[in-house]
Amino acid sequence: MSTEPRINDRIRVPEVRLVGPSGEQVGIVPLAKALELAQEYDLDLVEVAATARPPVCKLMDYGKFKYESAMKAREARKNQAHTVIKEMKLRPKIDPHDYDTKKGHVVRFLKQGDKVKITIMFRGREQSRPELGFRLLQRLADDVQDLGFVESAPKQDGRNMIMVLGPHKKKTEAMAEARAAADARKAERQGRGPATDEEDVEGEVGEVEETETADAEDDTTETAEVEQPAEAAQDA
Repeated sequence: MSTEPRINDRIRVPEVRLVGPSGEQVGIVPLAKALELAQEYDLDLVEVAATARPPVCKLMDYGKFKYESAMKAREARKNQAHTVIKEMKLRPKIDPHDYDTKKGHVVRFLKQGDKVKITIMFRGREQSRPELGFRLLQRLADDVQDLGFVESAPKQDGRNMIMVLGPHKKKTEAMAEARAAADARKAERQGRGPATDEEDVEGEVGEVEETETADAEDDTTETAEVEQPAEAAQDA
């Protein structure tokens, strides 16, 4: 059965319990009287409780009501927290420069409030030296301890060793900080006045370089995504 509210002439009952435009109780009135009041106030007569006896109807601006409901739903979606589990793959004998690069990605993910799954991949004879992977995972956990904690301790999984890092910062906090930083940058640009063509080109080049760097990182993957309301994320 449809739950869509019935409006004006779609209501087919002899009497209704009428609620005024400000939420006041008018009482049980004939349908004709309710429609007359709706016309007098230039509002819609909307059936809000069809199963009640008699049905409950309210005088309202239905177009405005639908618009406000859509805006509230949009704001709720905007404030939802998307907790993404990223995966970073390393080799036991990783080069120091590569390690610093991978660690930088892990730092960025944790700052964004995302979890990070660290996978050490063993090949050939490396499988006989699991302590190399364990020490590397411990080193990485120590390097990012200000931003995250070991949620799942290192464990062997076939040819791989896996550890999961969780962020100290909740996803909702990271989102709020990111929005505040974006607003601050926008306000700063507006304070400086219109950007020159050269500044626009530099900004576009920077954005392209950052995108290409992220796309080129083959060892970074998203393995899961969980969506939950911001309130639930804060309580977690």
